[in-house]
Amino acid sequence: MQEKIWLSSPHMGGAERDFVTEAFDTNWVAPLGPNVNGFEKDLETYQGQDVKVAALSSGTAAIHLALIQAGVTAGDEVICQSFTFCGSSNPILYLGATPILVDSERDTWNMCPDSLKSAIEDRIDKGKKPKAIIAVHLYGMPYKVDEIHAFAKAYSIPVIEDSAEALGSSYNGRKCGTFGDFGILSFNGNKIITTSGGGAMVCHSIEDKQKTVYLATQARDEAPHYQHSEVGYNYRMSNISAGIGRGQMQVLDKHVHLRRAMNQFYQELFAAIDGVEVLVEKSADYYSNHWLSAILVDPAVTGGITREDLRLALEAENIESRPLWKPMHLQPLYSKYPYYGGTVCEELFEKGLCLPSGSNLTNADRERIASVITKVFS
Repeated sequence: MQEKIWLSSPHMGGAERDFVTEAFDTNWVAPLGPNVNGFEKDLETYQGQDVKVAALSSGTAAIHLALIQAGVTAGDEVICQSFTFCGSSNPILYLGATPILVDSERDTWNMCPDSLKSAIEDRIDKGKKPKAIIAVHLYGMPYKVDEIHAFAKAYSIPVIEDSAEALGSSYNGRKCGTFGDFGILSFNGNKIITTSGGGAMVCHSIEDKQKTVYLATQARDEAPHYQHSEVGYNYRMSNISAGIGRGQMQVLDKHVHLRRAMNQFYQELFAAIDGVEVLVEKSADYYSNHWLSAILVDPAVTGGITREDLRLALEAENIESRPLWKPMHLQPLYSKYPYYGGTVCEELFEKGLCLPSGSNLTNADRERIASVITKVFS
């Protein structure tokens, strides 16, 4: 069996070990320290817009704390893109709130502005104005920022911008993660850069960052003893993990360039294959990091070849691929919650496949991938 080609594996740049070694040498192995401070500063500089960043244990933790700071409590309603990973939506359930799920549009595969408008208006008509909107930049592709935020502003609903998959992506030259009232980043092992596990909250004021850090460190009050006036969480990033992140920040732009090159590779590979569509930017306003390159396979055009045929053929050659996210409203956990829209995200799930996209893939890897794809569609 040939060596496995992964969908998206960690890719170290070299400097990570230096920051981690320094943390060990100075005994900074707690969830605080110079690497945490340095990593946050690196992210603030990279994101721009004078944002403040709090490094946390995961992107899901960041969404949880963002919902709390948006005032979401038990019984409230929160609108969320249905076509996403459960880490976007599960924190709604943590708080005892109700997810209101919304369909996608075909251009970016993200939240449909028309369906969002319908959801907001119908929930208000039912006497329950949504407390927040969770919008996702899926696979690194920016959502329709202008339309989504215009509706949110018109109805005075805060936006939690899930940019977990979109570090390095931008819309109209502005980095994803900086548009929402709160932005979310993830550094899971398969993301564009990793801290082995971790995430961050992007804030627009020092007060919001301080509140995030306070909640993420068990909400300890100012006192010489341990005193708590509200529920807190153990969500802070460790100094060791942050050291990995500092090294990864040095190669972030390089990783974006290499992921985008993988997307171009797939565009060229499928150019002559009818019935296969690669997810790409629809205009110059959008700049995707192409964290994962994804395709749609239409068996009505390919002569009956499905995305599952391709997935299994790749798997047989020890090449990992993965169906697109199964929409939340089709998940057993979420099937009882309201859903607004048509069948766009259902069709994306049915026809879609994520292909190997790592920044550490080699020419030999690409040749193996191309060989399997060409054979399936020949």
